Amino acid sequence: MPASAIGAQLYTLRDFTKTPDDIRQTFVKVRGLGYEAVQASALGPIEPAELAAIGKDEGLKIVATHTSYQRICDEVQAVIDEHHTWGCRHVAIGGLPQEYRNREGFSRFAAESSVAARPLIDAGLTFSYHNHSFELERFDGRTGLEILCEESDPDVFSFEIDTYWIQHGGGNPVTWLERLRERMHIVHLKDMAMDGSKQLYAEVGEGNLEWEPIIAACKKAGVEWYLIEQDTCQTDPFDCLGLSLRNLRAMGLT
Repeated sequence: MPASAIGAQLYTLRDFTKTPDDIRQTFVKVRGLGYEAVQASALGPIEPAELAAIGKDEGLKIVATHTSYQRICDEVQAVIDEHHTWGCRHVAIGGLPQEYRNREGFSRFAAESSVAARPLIDAGLTFSYHNHSFELERFDGRTGLEILCEESDPDVFSFEIDTYWIQHGGGNPVTWLERLRERMHIVHLKDMAMDGSKQLYAEVGEGNLEWEPIIAACKKAGVEWYLIEQDTCQTDPFDCLGLSLRNLRAMGLT
């Protein structure tokens, strides 16, 4: 088991994970930055057993994934088998399919996904939803995120809160971390900086989010894995992940 609860979200390095050889080289570099855990996301084609072997060889544990919702609906047993191969408990989807992005759709997705993801729970895994900012649009006084929270099955449906996107949507990350504290295993830590009036993705601690209360809320919620993600980097993505990790450690997170 990794000594650190901080992991790298591999979507940040998607340009460097297109082939099995790319993935191995990237794992070597990520381990060299000081990470012991990763979230598998946006990887090129690779057999589950080969990915498991690379992780074992290079000293990186796959602790979570982003998996398409369609696969959970259509081939859930394969998803379960893959995660068991990796020794990975946490299954998340990276966003809401386009056809659900309206008032009726949020309700429909909350109900449908609570059924579709039940086999994951029965197999000892978890199912989490990763937010962006569009879920903070209001429909008759409720945000889409509130609809998902209130109308999904809490025994099945958990949340992977992304701090940047909550802020981007005009929400308070701490408020949502506290509200969902009973339904959160993993969190995405991502900072926001400004370039004039333009919002930029930033390394954790290099932007304007207030990290002390965010980290305190995560700890209170019992978050298992703190996953660093940066959708777009202004410099080398590996350097960005390294800086975020150093900053988090300087804040006292291990």
